[in-house]
Amino acid sequence: MLTTRLAPSPTGALHLGNARTFLVNWALARRHRWQIVLRIEDLDGPRVKPESIDECIETLTWLGINWDVGPVIQSHDLSPYRYAMRQLAAAGKVYPSAHTRQDVEDAASSLALSAPQDGAHDAPFPAELRPDIVPRVFDDDGRNWRFATPGTPVTVHDDFAGVRRLFPSQTAGDFVVWTKRGQPAYQLAVVVDDSRQSVTHVVRGDDLLDSAGRQQLLYEALSHSPVPRYLHLPLVIGPDGKRLAKRHGDTRVSTYRALGVPAERIRALIAHWNDPGALVRDRVSAEEFAAGLDLARMPRTPVVCTPENDAWLREAAR
Repeated sequence: MLTTRLAPSPTGALHLGNARTFLVNWALARRHRWQIVLRIEDLDGPRVKPESIDECIETLTWLGINWDVGPVIQSHDLSPYRYAMRQLAAAGKVYPSAHTRQDVEDAASSLALSAPQDGAHDAPFPAELRPDIVPRVFDDDGRNWRFATPGTPVTVHDDFAGVRRLFPSQTAGDFVVWTKRGQPAYQLAVVVDDSRQSVTHVVRGDDLLDSAGRQQLLYEALSHSPVPRYLHLPLVIGPDGKRLAKRHGDTRVSTYRALGVPAERIRALIAHWNDPGALVRDRVSAEEFAAGLDLARMPRTPVVCTPENDAWLREAAR
């Protein structure tokens, strides 16, 4: 069975950019008869807001999005991730690391490595800080564990972005797969879950395209197959060219809903973003949104959410 997943992270309310990705994912699934798993990715430590889980589920439902399995809450069972870590450690693919962010930045500077890319938080972890790579016993002892990233490129075949040649060793280096908080890091958690939930199609924002390279390495290291088919969508950004955020005003879906903006209006705006050449409609039902989605007409560049878009939505408030 072909399967996709909706995987919101409860670190805050969903905004229009999130809504676009989830609606496109849902529409593709219903058009192509993929099974949909709703997975709540709540392993982001202190950034997770438990109350956001219910709000997220309610918002997705209000937008007309449904699913076939779930919600599955990642934090409810960490045993699959621990099992994966034991596999990786026994195979000599991971190692414990007590290096701080400052250690990494200092090493990167001394080795003349590239600084963090725009939007990234950390310098790549250099292989020079890596200990001997040997089989180990995984011990969740309050340290980070890192994946020993090979220096070879990774080719990712993306159904929207095309074929990409990625270099995880240069952009991320030895990345964290298990955190000192005693939880899996995002890269490991998503691979373990996509594999055990038999996910065949991943639809998400292209800010995660580079992550596909790291995740493909983990698929190979864990002998999981097949790797899902990827479809990375350009982000929704603000007029300043940066990803949609609080600095661009309140674009939370829950805010528009509280004002009385109908879900049909939000779907209409997103349908226009997906096909700028089509006639703008005042309201679009969930069924019409799914029927009208055409990836061939979707822009290949980021979508700009303008003040005019915000005003147009608010005009429809009851």
